[in-house]
Amino acid sequence: MKKYKVEITETLQKIIEINSSSEEDAINQVRNDYGSEKITLDSNDFIEFEINTIKEL
Repeated sequence: MKKYKVEITETLQKIIEINSSSEEDAINQVRNDYGSEKITLDSNDFIEFEINTIKEL
């Protein structure tokens, strides 16, 4: 039997509504909140998965 490396990738997604003075500030605020774990994603935010084999060189 051959051995294969199989990669599983999950995608989580959440839409955050935020009041801000600009798009850039909104992105920075969400980035900071996500980085400090004020915003978290979990299994309820799951939208898709992908499975691929890893080709050996």
